[in-house]
Amino acid sequence: MDSTSNNIVTAGLLAYGMSGKVFHAPFLNTHDGFNLKAVVERSKKNAENDYPEIISYNSVDELLNDAAIELVVVNTPNNLHYEHAKAALEKGKHILVEKPFTATSDQAKELFDLADKVRKQIFFYQNRRWDSDFASVKKVLASGKLGKLNEMHLRYDRYRNVIGPKAFKEKAIQASGLLYDLGPHLLDQVISIFGKPLSYHKILGKNRKDTAVDDYFSIQLNYEDSVNVFVTSSMLVVNPQAAFVLHGVNGSFIKQRADSQEEQLLAGMKLTDEGYGIEAKGKDGLLTTIDSEGLKTEEIIPSEKGSYLLLFDAIYLALTENIAYPVTRADVLIQLEILESK
Repeated sequence: MDSTSNNIVTAGLLAYGMSGKVFHAPFLNTHDGFNLKAVVERSKKNAENDYPEIISYNSVDELLNDAAIELVVVNTPNNLHYEHAKAALEKGKHILVEKPFTATSDQAKELFDLADKVRKQIFFYQNRRWDSDFASVKKVLASGKLGKLNEMHLRYDRYRNVIGPKAFKEKAIQASGLLYDLGPHLLDQVISIFGKPLSYHKILGKNRKDTAVDDYFSIQLNYEDSVNVFVTSSMLVVNPQAAFVLHGVNGSFIKQRADSQEEQLLAGMKLTDEGYGIEAKGKDGLLTTIDSEGLKTEEIIPSEKGSYLLLFDAIYLALTENIAYPVTRADVLIQLEILESK
């Protein structure tokens, strides 16, 4: 890595909307291994209110031309990820790219080849691997208490019955719609556990009045040993169902979506505040098992603390100690092939 002598990685953000303000800047600012130097703000200059020493560039090109910046966070609209990731690599920067990484697997492969050519690293911002609720799912699976898994459901629902103001999500352009918005979260969680499916079947829906893009999707993924995984998301769910439902030969596990980090960060909580990453009370998962005599046992499964700071730890270790980043290129290609499939 082309880092300073004290191994501090200088970083810049390509946007300072919700993503930059909530999901990136607080972590880059708090982590001892990073120096958050600059951000791109085309009109409103808000970043200096939160980080008085930050440089606010007027354009992506200005930030990419800053020779001191080593890591660029590509958190611009979905349809611009490929363009901006390519430009950053060509300027000799490592990149952290928001989901979806690109619109197509061909674009992704081109960027992988370019990164190898310029000897820079690509990191994928799949923060939901570090959610508290997903950590409890992995804990239950690792315990073996369910026995052989036969069925798993993951849901990510919202209620937004009107067309939103963000054109890159609502217009019929590359990487728009709910599938490309929330699909990468759910698919990455599945792929992180099970890998590439043997087969899959995808259904899309358009239910809101005048919508130009999908606002519903459901994907069934088939794995070895008769394991079936279903991922579903809808923008028209008033009363959300459980986010995680697992069934095995010895029992079931049910868990609400309960990770608190996004809500806490939006409310202004600091990463160092007591209670950060801790789920609200009453959100624990329920594990119900049955023994050979037919006796049922219910067990409350408390969630681990969620921390997206672990994602930035992983980036730092990859840059400074060449430790492999947990979200791999192969993972992302599997995800993109499912997203782009007809």
